[in-house]
Amino acid sequence: MTLVELIVAFTILSMLAAMAVPLARYKVRREREHELRYALREIRTAIDKYKDVCDAKGLDMTKVKIDSECYPESLDILVEGVKASGSVDKKIRFLRRIPKDPFTNSTDWGKRSMQDDPKGNNWGGQNVFDVYTKSMERAADGTLYSEW
Repeated sequence: MTLVELIVAFTILSMLAAMAVPLARYKVRREREHELRYALREIRTAIDKYKDVCDAKGLDMTKVKIDSECYPESLDILVEGVKASGSVDKKIRFLRRIPKDPFTNSTDWGKRSMQDDPKGNNWGGQNVFDVYTKSMERAADGTLYSEW
């Protein structure tokens, strides 16, 4: 009787574990998606703030490229900061650090400039208008994460 009980208990535990694994994977995937949305929102907000300050002539305009259309040249500029106009040593920083992409586990984001194709993956290098993940994975709804 003991051997039969042990086999039944082991079978029940195996079935419960088999049902729990997909749920755990789903939860991890949802967590990564949430982190991706947050990171994209943080970077895009910083780019927009840079653009607003530049348009209002709040930056040292000698450091801003003419063809950049008041967008940052790179994401590093948002972290390092830019000299404020009319100030010798004051810098305006827009990000504390570049957020990590939860799917590629790096800070290397795909970038688009104003002159680039909105759906293209080739960055022209003129400015940073938008960012996207370089992951080629798909979300549960079938869209690529790089299209978010």
